[in-house]
Amino acid sequence: QVQLVESGGGLVQPGGSLRLSCATSGIIFSNYVMGWYRQAPGKQRELVATIAKGGNTNIADSVKGRFSVSRDNAKNTVYLQMNSLKPEDTAVYYCNAQHPIWGTGYWGQGTQVTVSS
Repeated sequence: QVQLVESGGGLVQPGGSLRLSCATSGIIFSNYVMGWYRQAPGKQRELVATIAKGGNTNIADSVKGRFSVSRDNAKNTVYLQMNSLKPEDTAVYYCNAQHPIWGTGYWGQGTQVTVSS
């Protein structure tokens, strides 16, 4: 059974930081491209960042310079470090695992991030 479990969300003031974690099980983690997506109320889910198994990253322009993504293949975990948070970063953040060859994909349940004073 595949599981992706996000943690680390919460309420933070503008300018603050949070680190999200996504712990996985049931997949060969090192073979998957891992990604973070977010969905704000009334908006479509959007890509935030991805990291390939070799460590190459892709960061959305809206968060470039503020967010970074990393992975620990030994812990089967991917992280999203979010700095200089803005109210427009408020959303549910989802972890995604995508196999680059088979196309198989999995989602976590999401974690709420709220940026507000």
